Amino acid sequence: MKIESAKEFKREIVNNKALQKALKEDPVKAVEEMDIGNPLERDVWIYRIVVSVLGLTVVLSVAGAILLVSIDKKTPEVLVALGSAAVGALAGLLAPSPR
Repeated sequence: MKIESAKEFKREIVNNKALQKALKEDPVKAVEEMDIGNPLERDVWIYRIVVSVLGLTVVLSVAGAILLVSIDKKTPEVLVALGSAAVGALAGLLAPSPR
């Protein structure tokens, strides 16, 4: 059984006598052997939120720079740095990882 929440972990401990025994003998080993899911593998919303926020940062940085230039103001370096960092982070997240 794949454990995805604390409630499921508790339920598994209550219902599984072998797990109770293993936890009493060596709790660290017993927990390491359990199939506890990685949130990055099962929760698609994490990536969606991160990509959305980074994309919004890029768009707002570009729009802010264009707005400032259009009213004859100098674009602050921090605005350029934020936009550049967000583009780099997006590229790192969306590029396929080498295997």
